Amino acid sequence: MRLIRPLALALAGTLGLGALTGCATPAGDRPLVVVTTNILGDVVQNLVGSEAEVLTLMRPNSDPHSFEISAQEAARILGADLIVTNGLGLEEGLQHQLDAAEAAGVPMIAAGAVIDPLPYAAGTGSDTADPHFWTDPLRMIDVVDAVTAAIQADVDGVDPATIEAQAAAYTAELRALDAEMTATFAAIGPEHRNLVTNHHVFGYLADRFDFTVVGAVIPGGSTLAAPSASDLRSLVDAIDAAGVSTIFAESSQPDRLVQVLADEAGLDVAVVELFTESLSEPGAGADSYLTMMRTNTERIATGLSP
Repeated sequence: MRLIRPLALALAGTLGLGALTGCATPAGDRPLVVVTTNILGDVVQNLVGSEAEVLTLMRPNSDPHSFEISAQEAARILGADLIVTNGLGLEEGLQHQLDAAEAAGVPMIAAGAVIDPLPYAAGTGSDTADPHFWTDPLRMIDVVDAVTAAIQADVDGVDPATIEAQAAAYTAELRALDAEMTATFAAIGPEHRNLVTNHHVFGYLADRFDFTVVGAVIPGGSTLAAPSASDLRSLVDAIDAAGVSTIFAESSQPDRLVQVLADEAGLDVAVVELFTESLSEPGAGADSYLTMMRTNTERIATGLSP
């Protein structure tokens, strides 16, 4: 995979790749919606269906904080009819390309700007808004409403009525998901509703479903940070005080979490893998947003049940 290119190369690529871009749209001259992360990409695909091409930049099982794109993808960003981003600093490696597209006048909607954002929990060392809003299905309904309106307003060539119908159907699925999660988590006693993860990703889930985020191995909200000895000591004390017996780790980093805890703290806890910041390959438990949330709900409920 190539490193992200500067704006000059991206502009040159736009001229040189025009024919190739046309070949990549099998339905002809369909409009192009570019989405940064694969979780938002899946949601947007459900909204547009076959009305537009959806180019999702982030591959399955990637880290949104550090993934890179090709020169061809950088060029296509500048030719998009609409760009959908997280907007709360999640796509740290893409900011240059997003700034270039904004300067070029490409319509853009930031999902984080249309929800009620939460700050990171106290003690995380971060004073920014938490970008992991997708762990709350009700906030995702707000995202669907706003993205639907942006598609209808900015993407020429789509049928607004079709987009509206597909958005309504997907919103119904999100409401059903929220009801399922509420019912499943209701079986967990309040004394067991304590979450420890390898980095801070469940603030919105905790807010929606009345959990307590005890702590995380990696401070702050980015996987690019690293825990200090003081961070680990504080986390061990918090885990002991809360009586936590299960820790949840992203599917991409469970070995690192286990090793850190074993080497630095000697804790005797179970580690359960969750899908938190990226969808998986097909059939691996999180190949869509809805599947990912249901998988995580089942694993959290099982892990926290006495």
